[in-house]
Amino acid sequence: MVRLRQAVYTADAATDANNGNVEQTLQQLRAYVGQHMNTNLATDDGVYPPIQLVHTYERLVQTEQARVNAANSQIYTEAQAHCEAQLPGGLSGRTRIPCIEQYVKDRGIAINKIPASLYMFDFVSPRWSPDLAGWSMVLALLLLAVAVLRAAAGWLLQRLTR
Repeated sequence: MVRLRQAVYTADAATDANNGNVEQTLQQLRAYVGQHMNTNLATDDGVYPPIQLVHTYERLVQTEQARVNAANSQIYTEAQAHCEAQLPGGLSGRTRIPCIEQYVKDRGIAINKIPASLYMFDFVSPRWSPDLAGWSMVLALLLLAVAVLRAAAGWLLQRLTR
């Protein structure tokens, strides 16, 4: 599980933004945790949820910021042309500033908020699974039941033979 968790972190940190690789390693970790009991995803620093795709999230935020900046830059250029046509008399541009501000305000693009919770994961392991730990638990419970029954039978036999 530790190896799979590290693979997720490595894929997330890769600068090529290979999202398929991040998704694939995340699916492998999810499958492993879902099939094995007693898997603990918690890290030493106690961050909750334990799997956070920080780098993927940051790349997505930067991409969105670049998209908005490019679109708003184009809108600002359009605003200058529009306001020059509306107010051709001002050479210093002082009279055009309110026009440009209003044009950008009306047509500007805002950044889409990207919820960070979409890039945070916490997988819960099952209470019992048919692996070595699960069958060891079943065997231990059976042995405990046999020991309790044997002790109860011994106590009952001792009472009856008195």
